[in-house]
Amino acid sequence: MNTDTRDNLLQDIQEFLGDALIDLSVAYKHPLLLIQRDRLLDTCRFLKNTMHFIYLNEIIGTDRFTSEDRFEVIYHLVSLRDRQRLFLKVRVEEENPVLPTVTTIWQSANWNEREVFDMFGIRFDGHPDLRRIFLPEDFKYYPLRKEFPLLGVPGSLEMPNSTPDHD
Repeated sequence: MNTDTRDNLLQDIQEFLGDALIDLSVAYKHPLLLIQRDRLLDTCRFLKNTMHFIYLNEIIGTDRFTSEDRFEVIYHLVSLRDRQRLFLKVRVEEENPVLPTVTTIWQSANWNEREVFDMFGIRFDGHPDLRRIFLPEDFKYYPLRKEFPLLGVPGSLEMPNSTPDHD
């Protein structure tokens, strides 16, 4: 993305978001926006419908392991028309980690949101089928949270026998 195109894009986004834009940086030539969580849906609609970020590449969860807004959800968006990438971040509190689903904007968010839920316990309000995608439904833990033991929780999952049978 050339600098003029990126600068115009960032100016339009800054005008749209106003005070809801907490931080704006450029990493590896790609804009990285941190926004207030209550502006997530209207920002996503604006980025898709006005700025042509029609492709949601992925959704990533992170555990910042802080006392305030512990988790982040990062949306990786692509404008195929303009050949631009953009990363949109929203922070989520530990006590009630909930964001609205963006499946109504990008259907491809479905499995990405399920994976973030499964690994971090972040719920997506309004998701059409929010359930675990890798782990059993009755599994009580979220393995990508920082407090999860590196070797797992003994006895939490039945593991196959790892020793070969000798006859």
